[in-house]
Amino acid sequence: MAAKQMSSERLKHYEELIKQELKDSVAYIEKINRDQSIGARESSGDLSSYAFHQADQGSDTNLMEQTVMMMEQEREKIRLLNDALNRIYDGVYGNCETCGELIQETRLDVIPYARNCFDCTEKMEDKKRRQRR
Repeated sequence: MAAKQMSSERLKHYEELIKQELKDSVAYIEKINRDQSIGARESSGDLSSYAFHQADQGSDTNLMEQTVMMMEQEREKIRLLNDALNRIYDGVYGNCETCGELIQETRLDVIPYARNCFDCTEKMEDKKRRQRR
């Protein structure tokens, strides 16, 4: 049984959507990097007459950890978006990797790098939940 294919117009739509999300993600990472370098300069400078307090160090450390986590999530999203672009170029974009049916467009509009349809994703998540018990 041959895999169903999305229309070329819809594929073009998702290609543009993915490229825009990639552009937004790269800009977001660049902004975080700029903000981080500005913050590092300010915290190392003598802009205050107060001594550096341990609570401030804890807050700074927490903020840096959150920033690293957000950047890692964004990098993973970029990887997933690039994979989705490759699936478009390979002619398999929009097909569920589990059942082979077309992924719902409402799902792809929200998660353009989705690899599975809603039903198969639900089944996989249910299976994971049962295994954790």
